[in-house]
Amino acid sequence: MGVGSGTGRHGGHPVSRVRTAPWLRVAPAVFLLAWGGNHFTPLLHVYEEIGHYSPWQANLLLGMYVFGLIPGLLVAAAVSDRYGRRPVLVAGLASGALGSILLACGLESMGLLSVGRLLAGLGVGAAMSVGASWIKELSSPPHEARAPDGAGARRPSLTLTLGFALGAGVTGSLAQWGPAPAQTPYAVHLALTVLAALPLLRAPETRGTAMLTPASGAEAPASTAGPWWQDLRVPSVGHRRFTRIVLPAAPWVFAASGVAYAVVPAVVAPNLGEWATLYATVMTVLTLGCGAAVQPFVAGIDRRTRGRALSIGLALMSAGMLLAVVAGILRAPAFALLVGVVLGSAYGITVVSGLAHVQAIAAPGDLAGLTGIFYAVAYSGFLLPTLLAALLPVSPYPASLAVVALACLGCLAVVATSLARLRREAGPGHPQPEG
Repeated sequence: MGVGSGTGRHGGHPVSRVRTAPWLRVAPAVFLLAWGGNHFTPLLHVYEEIGHYSPWQANLLLGMYVFGLIPGLLVAAAVSDRYGRRPVLVAGLASGALGSILLACGLESMGLLSVGRLLAGLGVGAAMSVGASWIKELSSPPHEARAPDGAGARRPSLTLTLGFALGAGVTGSLAQWGPAPAQTPYAVHLALTVLAALPLLRAPETRGTAMLTPASGAEAPASTAGPWWQDLRVPSVGHRRFTRIVLPAAPWVFAASGVAYAVVPAVVAPNLGEWATLYATVMTVLTLGCGAAVQPFVAGIDRRTRGRALSIGLALMSAGMLLAVVAGILRAPAFALLVGVVLGSAYGITVVSGLAHVQAIAAPGDLAGLTGIFYAVAYSGFLLPTLLAALLPVSPYPASLAVVALACLGCLAVVATSLARLRREAGPGHPQPEG
């Protein structure tokens, strides 16, 4: 919240006008879109039990929204650069709302559920590329003159993480104890989505032809020459810092969360009985809660380690994958919660530091596009649980997770080496970029 500089008079006393920080007008929509993307996770057991779907069908529905997410990330970014952030994010919010309606009505229809998940993915894609870029832009001059260090990377990431976590927590609780577990969670999400649209309509525009006038201090609108799909090109994607540092780390962002709250609950499920849904909910909230808790400290970690936050995130990621191997052997629900703590913390550090690198690389016209590519690559890791489940007939979870841990260690070596080279090229007196 910010305090307006104007004062009024009421009874002879000055009255301060309180003004909502511009980025807080966008944050509720981004939060609810993330909520809609992840609140399906704790319902997997519900669909298997009352919807009579097989495990592979439930997991297919879980991953289905990736097929909406990736075009949502890339196309929404290009369109928003040209026509503005607001109309695209409003469309994303409408897509997420329609997705919840179809999911609420589709318990007995695999087709409706698939389309609902795809629409939810489109909404999350808009939130991650357009919403994250918009929050970053509103966290800097002229919209906010005194934003804290790292706010442009931390605020969108934290908003998304809290949406993922609280959405899963509320949905899992409603499914465990509330009426109509396959309908009520979606009704709650739909009502909150309508409320989130109200402040979004009043958020300042930062891109496209509808943005503020040049006299207001905003940058000039992007060119509208040629067809919009030409804007899908993102020149910054070839930057060495992106290809050698960001890309090797990005898939592990959501591979971590996928292993923590999709694979680990399945590993310990035989020892959970009727509490499988509640345990999956707790694991999801714990993982993402730890990810949210660590994010405000990432900029400080990066400064104190001279730009090594991304390496620290991947090192913690590797440790978490090794703990997942142990959890797969022990099958002890209490021990498995430790996996959520470690992988959640690794997720939080990796997503913020990776996003900081992206924001440092991107030109103003590339920001939404490069952010979208980063999140598209990051979300490829969310398909890891499906791959591990498919390999179960030939490779049990502990064996597959051991290979995953080795692959993570290999990416850590690539990132750490590239960061060291970046520091050498920058020179001893050159300030190290956050990330």
